[in-house]
Amino acid sequence: MSALQVYDPRERALVSAADRIMATAAAVVRPFRRRAPSADPRRILLLRIERIGDLVMTLPAIHDVRALAPEAEIDLVVGGWNQSLARALPAVTGVETLDAEWLSRDGAGLATPQLLRAAWRWRARRYDLAINFEPDVRSNLMVAAAGAAWTAGFRSGGGGPLLDVALDYDPKAHTTDNARRLVANVFQRTIPAAPRRLIEIPEASACDAARRLEGRGRPLVGIHASGGREIKQWAPERFADTARRLIERRGATIVLTGAATDRPLVMRVKEGLPLDHVVDASGDLDLLELAAVLQRLDLFVTGDTGPMHLAAAMQTPIVAVFGPSDPTRYAPRSPLDRIVRIDLPCSPCNRIRLPPERCRGHIPDCLARVSVPDVADAAMSVLDAATGRRP
Repeated sequence: MSALQVYDPRERALVSAADRIMATAAAVVRPFRRRAPSADPRRILLLRIERIGDLVMTLPAIHDVRALAPEAEIDLVVGGWNQSLARALPAVTGVETLDAEWLSRDGAGLATPQLLRAAWRWRARRYDLAINFEPDVRSNLMVAAAGAAWTAGFRSGGGGPLLDVALDYDPKAHTTDNARRLVANVFQRTIPAAPRRLIEIPEASACDAARRLEGRGRPLVGIHASGGREIKQWAPERFADTARRLIERRGATIVLTGAATDRPLVMRVKEGLPLDHVVDASGDLDLLELAAVLQRLDLFVTGDTGPMHLAAAMQTPIVAVFGPSDPTRYAPRSPLDRIVRIDLPCSPCNRIRLPPERCRGHIPDCLARVSVPDVADAAMSVLDAATGRRP
């Protein structure tokens, strides 16, 4: 049995014990189960219930599924926060939302037994294939409960004995590459490259973005100050200082983005900037409206966030401040993109959901030591390289 990639020792022990029980049960029933992959699956279930960036990084793999099964009905299950984005994916036929309690930041969401009951109801759809893109025992249980004729996912978070195809998640590979490798293994074929555009922006969203930015001078530089989690939060005052330098040296128009809950951080950035150089687009944009705004920017300055991945999907150049997150797994990968970080013996620890005790309650050293000049210089370098790139 492969080593589990579960950091917490107690949780790892529980998952390991569960895997041993599931492996024993699977060995008992295997002789009585006649399972084989369909050469031409017609009903496919895809599971990606995690946050915005996790879904966006999986879009190339979802496209691969569509390319390899062009006639299939493909249902995608996502968290409610990703519903509008999921419905804008041309590769997907149907969308269902399920909010897991361990992913909901407002304390809501369904516990594992409730999620399993919801997944059990999917049996009526008689899926030929179900793919779970998350290395997590709980979502692997959901895929098993759905009763598909053939199942695939990652065993590294537990639940591998429940799957027909169970791969080890490669922690040294990008999330996108892991997802595409899983699809290639299921179909025993690879797709050379995903299309450049994986999201269809509705005309209404595009028009709204055009109105917001109409008449504003270029370059248009987005600033997303919120890190989403405290452990990934670069100081908003440093985002403000970076924006001020871009205004002074490039005459930039600063476009502030963020959710309604990010407004206090956005205001801390905004209050130190000349308002005639600021467009405040925070608080009232859904994901597709945000994507339309990001698509029009010349540069997006951010931390490791869902909007960073959305900007990457819209082919907008990015300067991203990374601290505990591992760029190997999560960084945007366009030739113009720049990652700004510092090397510390403990970074990147990638302990986002369970930060080290010494890093809680304040900005961790791996972010506190990232300087404004380094980020501003990277931003101006990207702007110079992108000159003439956009009409």
